[in-house]
Amino acid sequence: MKKGIHPDYHTIKVVMTDGTSFETRSTYGQAGATLSLDIDPISHPAWTGGPQKIADRGQVSKFQQKFGAFSLKKG
Repeated sequence: MKKGIHPDYHTIKVVMTDGTSFETRSTYGQAGATLSLDIDPISHPAWTGGPQKIADRGQVSKFQQKFGAFSLKKG
């Protein structure tokens, strides 16, 4: 390994959204820095199964929105 080209690997404190914290090793900031998370497994819908806010804007949904009132008459 070449000397002087790799970032410093040190211990930091990570604070979750609910206030709990843990220590880990990282290249983030300086030794002893605190990383406060805005999104984590406790609060994010991808992990909690909460409501999703992503709207389906694909081609089929656009077509249904535009022409959904029309229907084919059978008979």
